[in-house]
Amino acid sequence: MPDDGIDRIPGPPAEGDGVKAIVAAGGLHNYQLKLHTEYGPLVRFPLPGADVAVSVADPVLLEATAEINKRPEKLFAFLEPLQESGNVQTLPVGEHVPWRRVMLSVLAGRPAHEAHFAEFTALTAAMADRWAEHAGDGPVQLQKDLSKLSLQMICEFALGSGLESEESAERVVSAFEDLLTDYLAQLYQVDVGVPEAERRARSEEALTYLRGTVDRVLAEHRERGTAERADQSDMIAALVTAGEEPARIRDTVLMTMMAGHHTTGVAISWALYLLSRHPEAADRAAAELDRVLGDRAAPDYGDLRQLTYLDMVLREAMRLYPPGPYGAREATEELRLGDVTVPAGTVIFYPFWAVHMNPEHWPDPETFDPERFTPEAAAGRHRLAYIPFGIGPRSCEGATLAMVEAKLVLAVLLKRFRFGLAPGQTVTPIERFVLWAAEDIRMDLTPR
Repeated sequence: MPDDGIDRIPGPPAEGDGVKAIVAAGGLHNYQLKLHTEYGPLVRFPLPGADVAVSVADPVLLEATAEINKRPEKLFAFLEPLQESGNVQTLPVGEHVPWRRVMLSVLAGRPAHEAHFAEFTALTAAMADRWAEHAGDGPVQLQKDLSKLSLQMICEFALGSGLESEESAERVVSAFEDLLTDYLAQLYQVDVGVPEAERRARSEEALTYLRGTVDRVLAEHRERGTAERADQSDMIAALVTAGEEPARIRDTVLMTMMAGHHTTGVAISWALYLLSRHPEAADRAAAELDRVLGDRAAPDYGDLRQLTYLDMVLREAMRLYPPGPYGAREATEELRLGDVTVPAGTVIFYPFWAVHMNPEHWPDPETFDPERFTPEAAAGRHRLAYIPFGIGPRSCEGATLAMVEAKLVLAVLLKRFRFGLAPGQTVTPIERFVLWAAEDIRMDLTPR
């Protein structure tokens, strides 16, 4: 190891029990905040599945890693049971680049967003109607309901049709929860409150159910034909047209469903939570909606560009509570980070939450302040100071779609309701591969 190599990076003892330290901190997301507070913007630490990783919480240092196109296979091995065609998250560059190009052509394209927008609006309105109907029955559970809504939306987008029923959506959400509970228990060797044999059985049953659900919809899609909207808004048809094999298409749909419903649902819930704690910001968002929408209950696609304050609220919420709190890459060649050189093969850890809480780039970082995202404020900030969807060629393909969905849902809900945090609860962020609330977020609704 060269003198200026990885050993020069500060951090906890390399021989320490990384799993025990992570569990004691309350999860990897909290552990990262603790490490960077104690050791600075560049930290070396023992990471389960990677021996030693280098965590980078400074956007200037992140620049050197921005073009890495490799994820550490061991860290993403927990997803392999979901995959038949090779882990979609760790595809080698030669396969990943064309696959990503197809995904972006649909997920990031305005034609696709517009084609599905009316159905997204109808699904959101239907949930709001149910909330209104049961308003006197007690608070709503934001993350439960919004994750289910986000799943319905991503299924409509990815599968070309919705799920059969509300019960189907709930069953799919539950199946993903059973899978993730099992994967978390294996990754951190922790007690999740379910005996191992029962946990594994539920995980296997969940995987069978999810595969069967996707296979059924893929069969229906084949019967309808794949030519319609193939280049613009039909993800399955685009993958077929690109020559992807059936197993890869199913794997892609499953990963899109899992990633899309978790991240978008929790992002919306954290935004509503913050607005409930800052009524002046909630009033300003509602006033903007009244001005842009008038008497209409929901925006058109073109209205979203005019909802600038709502966009700022959402971005600030994702800074304070990034839906996916971390990511990782593997250095494919020797890498210089400031005055330190790390060798090829090193796991580079991206602690998104710690980056977003870096006081050098975010003054008073724990304060909720949507004004951080005015054009003037954003222009003066390093481009990698804000990375809720990751960076570089392995960043989230669904980022643009997620923002469209989240702004639509927030617009519909804030036009219709005022949100008040139900008394007697403590909202605690925990790690479930997304930044979840431990006991959900219970919210009282008042019609506007």
